[in-house]
Amino acid sequence: MRYGFAIDQRTCIGCHACTVACKTEHEVPVGQFRTWVKYVDQGVFPNSTRNFGVMRCNHCTDAPCVTICPTKALFKRDDGIVDFDNTRCIGCKSCMQGCPYDSIYIDENTHTAAKCNFCAHRIDNNIEPACVVVCPTHSIWVGDIEDPTSGISKLINNNPVTVRAPEQNTNPNVFYLGADRAVLNPLAAPVDSSYMFSTPDPHRLEVAKDLKGDAISGARTTMNTAHPRPWGWRVTTYLWLKGLGGGALIVAALAYLLGVDLGILTTVVAPALAVLGTGLTGALLVWDLKRPERFLYILTKSNFKSWLVLGSYALAAFGAVSGIWLLYGLGVETGIIESQPALLKALAWLALPTGFGVAGYTAFLFGQAEGRDLWQSPLLLWHLLVQAVMVGAGALAIAALIAGTPAPGVRLIGAALTIATVAHLLMLLGEYGGKHASAGAAAAAHMITHGRYAGMFWGGAVLLGAVAAVVAGFGWAATLAGILAIAGLLVQIALLCYESVFVRAGQDVPLS
Repeated sequence: MRYGFAIDQRTCIGCHACTVACKTEHEVPVGQFRTWVKYVDQGVFPNSTRNFGVMRCNHCTDAPCVTICPTKALFKRDDGIVDFDNTRCIGCKSCMQGCPYDSIYIDENTHTAAKCNFCAHRIDNNIEPACVVVCPTHSIWVGDIEDPTSGISKLINNNPVTVRAPEQNTNPNVFYLGADRAVLNPLAAPVDSSYMFSTPDPHRLEVAKDLKGDAISGARTTMNTAHPRPWGWRVTTYLWLKGLGGGALIVAALAYLLGVDLGILTTVVAPALAVLGTGLTGALLVWDLKRPERFLYILTKSNFKSWLVLGSYALAAFGAVSGIWLLYGLGVETGIIESQPALLKALAWLALPTGFGVAGYTAFLFGQAEGRDLWQSPLLLWHLLVQAVMVGAGALAIAALIAGTPAPGVRLIGAALTIATVAHLLMLLGEYGGKHASAGAAAAAHMITHGRYAGMFWGGAVLLGAVAAVVAGFGWAATLAGILAIAGLLVQIALLCYESVFVRAGQDVPLS
């Protein structure tokens, strides 16, 4: 059994009755929507047309929101309906990133995720969803798609149908009859300067300037809903902090295993940076939740398919290793305990996989964010690892100047900083210098390189990064701790600039 919707746009009159019925049935707050009607105008009067599209959750057969949800608040029923339990939701907003259809929002009353749930409470009582009952033109059909005798099955099997974003391979169960391409493809119809009865939200207006649209039809969206970015500066900062902490301990561990003396940087500074980076990362993640008091649900109601859960365990494992290392180092430096080379060697070996784990797990988390094509890059994992070494070595370079680290240690830090920074710049070239796998990824990349983020990308991320690479290379060759410290500071700023545009641009591509 597999429930689905069929929307007959050939008969839809854009009356919004479905929207009103949905909001009434579920007490959806003003300004938020589980079902809404999108308007797209094309041509120039009097040779103009208007097309409608009923937008909602697609109850995907392979629902990415279910996979990425860390607490199983979103789940798939045996009848194919994707439902949600707001008593388990922590408000992490990862489901909003996973959904390729902009169908999920954070309810401003409950501060938990919400969406169309097929009126599951009505279905369980053999009553059709509210939107179906109220539609005056019978444009909304529901039923068991797998039952060949059902009305919806006959409708979609005997007529040409389309779905939204088929390239996402989610196998959506909302089928459209007679829908215009510009209605279903949000990149084909950027928002107009003014909606029919309102003004587009500022975010959609700004993004529209960077979308090419369809030059032939001149399609423009004249009615839609607001969809702000779920993640902001906290996620940008979290990417930088965990990279810095993981990278610093990785460099210190490699130095120790290679027999290079970093002095107090090995015993105290590197593990302290790791503990601080991990702790602040955890604090930012909890702070970013809409229901922060439920943060322990990640550990007590875990969905082990979600990389938000696996990432939490990666943070915990790295925090344990760096915490023990720091306690050991403080004990040695204060004379409370004697040096234990075997223990430090074991910690160094443990720091490598846990450090790379904490630096790189976000690549898999972002990979589960199916709605954000820019984040699906196959280079992302390796890029995150390189970035971690870059900013971790940069932080140690600043500390080395203060601590008076011996020359061999300065040279090793300089080598790590220079090589990682150059690798980072080469990966930027690989990420943005070639073709992209999808139109959404290409649109986001265009915003970064030629659109609204071009100044920060070229001036902040690339130029500062290039200067840092040159300065670091000179400091490495001349073994000058002061020069390396300058490069170490520059790479922090450069990476923050890049992560800022990467996180924002990935979320700016419209999905509905």
